[in-house]
Amino acid sequence: MAICGQGESSGKLILMGEHAVVYGEPAIAFPFYATKVTATLETLPSNNKDQLISSYYTGNLIDAPHALNNIKQLVAGLKAQHHIADTLHLDIKSTVPAERGMGSSAAVATAITRAFYSAYELPLSREQLLGHVQISEKIAHGNPSGIDAAATSGLEPIYFTKGHPFDYFSLNIDAFLIVADTGIKGQTRAAVKDVAHLFEKDAQKTGQKIQQLGYLTKQAKKAIIDNSPENLAEAMNDAQLILKSLTISNDFLDTLITTARTAGALGAKLTGGGRGGCMIALAQTKKEAQEISHALIEAGAAETWIQGLGVHTYA
Repeated sequence: MAICGQGESSGKLILMGEHAVVYGEPAIAFPFYATKVTATLETLPSNNKDQLISSYYTGNLIDAPHALNNIKQLVAGLKAQHHIADTLHLDIKSTVPAERGMGSSAAVATAITRAFYSAYELPLSREQLLGHVQISEKIAHGNPSGIDAAATSGLEPIYFTKGHPFDYFSLNIDAFLIVADTGIKGQTRAAVKDVAHLFEKDAQKTGQKIQQLGYLTKQAKKAIIDNSPENLAEAMNDAQLILKSLTISNDFLDTLITTARTAGALGAKLTGGGRGGCMIALAQTKKEAQEISHALIEAGAAETWIQGLGVHTYA
């Protein structure tokens, strides 16, 4: 008799602290429920090979391209750990865009792990889940911080500093976040390298900018806890100015950020690695968020999403 299980996960966003987190300053990330991954796992007759259906590849899992090695190894590891000999059929549906700084690979791994444990009715602790996802992320990214795994599988914002335990806190701010995809893959590695080069050229000036980004992240956390959208927006706007001066933005991100502010956004900035990927904007009401979203699409954004940030605005 065939068994079936399903697992879900969300996308993730970096709200504040991009790049500064590399140098020991704090950053804030949180689950982004407007995008999600759903994994459905079923057993097949034993004369078949494990199968994968996804927008990226469909066919025998063993024949999947190198870019999906993390999925191959995750499934193999789950089966080996729990002594499962069944042939599996895995169907992945995702609205989390890849290579946009939204935690796509971690979200997929989270959904697959939850689907596997659901199918075999096995208890799954938070620690086990994060462990499996982190193994998959190491294959995908080499040396991940763990923030994507924690954010795509969690419920609360995460305040984190390199080398320290994650600090979870409540998302309590009556405002809406608009996210716009530039349609361009983020250039994280190049941006990180160029910031490091700026440090080599002028350590004092660059270091002051990094420290200021850390200070703004702390202000943003306080604004969220105090339910002050205006203060959060101010921190976002100030952070964007610094990120731009560090060469992390690009012309199209700048255009979308200006568009959002012109359309009524309280604040707007890039999110993630920069030079592509996504930007975020803050609005007081859902109606304003929808108007900003429309303006961003008119300006050329590939896609937009809206998420409420507080208990009274969640949507």
